[in-house]
Amino acid sequence: MRTRFIGTDPATRREVSALSLGAMLMGSRTDERTSFEVLDRYVEAGGTFIDTSNNYAYWEDGGQGGASEQLLGRWLKSRGVGSEVVVATKLGARPLAPGTGYVDNPEGLSPKTIREAVDRSRENLGVEKLDVLYAHIEDPGTPLQDTVEGFGAVVAEGSVGLLGVSNHWTWKIERARNIARAAGLPAFELLQYHHSYLRPRTDLPTPLSVDGGQGAASGDLLSYVRESGDGLTLVAYSPLLGGAYVNDAKPLGADFDHPGTVTRLAALREVAAELGAPLNQVVLAWQLGHDLPIIPLVGASSVAQLDDSLAALELELSAEQRAKLDAAG
Repeated sequence: MRTRFIGTDPATRREVSALSLGAMLMGSRTDERTSFEVLDRYVEAGGTFIDTSNNYAYWEDGGQGGASEQLLGRWLKSRGVGSEVVVATKLGARPLAPGTGYVDNPEGLSPKTIREAVDRSRENLGVEKLDVLYAHIEDPGTPLQDTVEGFGAVVAEGSVGLLGVSNHWTWKIERARNIARAAGLPAFELLQYHHSYLRPRTDLPTPLSVDGGQGAASGDLLSYVRESGDGLTLVAYSPLLGGAYVNDAKPLGADFDHPGTVTRLAALREVAAELGAPLNQVVLAWQLGHDLPIIPLVGASSVAQLDDSLAALELELSAEQRAKLDAAG
């Protein structure tokens, strides 16, 4: 298994597998036996970077989330898994009450919420320290200074290792990191965003923003990762678009309804034919070999699905094939 380093400080950075496994539906839509089989296979293949959130998967049962973290906690305990596996979780988007959601009733990112959420996640996972903690969504109701200080406090006390941020505007990430630097506090080092080979429109209103989707890795965010110069890592969620590359029954949707999609799909299919590989594997290989530090984050509801993604680690794109993919659209 190929690996990458996350974090910039030699004293705190971690080496993780180049392919991350998402546990979003484990413990809810994906039953425990199947989830354990997928997790076991991932570790057997050398996987060491597992992703979850404190609100997964509240929409499955109308609750507040926690099922995914709790399942991972049972798996970690039953398998005796230690520090060789890095588990990342998130806070901020957990509904405050059952039957509500992250849009209308999120927990937010206040220092009090951060403290309570960290303790709950540690209990769910059965760990003393959270390896990686993300701010899941923005909280416009809490001053950014307070959020930065709240995250800094849980790192200082040893409850959290590395910090990350997801689904925030790029300018807000930079502002938060500047606040942290000025105060001598730990800054966000991992950025988790939706990123795939096909490019979504970013101008369409979303439930969280009338200005468009801040959850997509726009050119602005990719440029920020490239030019930051201090070791930021992009963790790319939903790189396979929920199966839309290979399953005609799963349409791409309005976000991808633009001319560039047609051009890039044509290039992708051409390269896949040259390699004799599925489209999904070519997409992952394109990310894995990117000049930016990208870690694809894949989900799997079966061992077969996971094995299909793992095979991408052995797929090499030629310079010509990569240039063809990059130039399309």
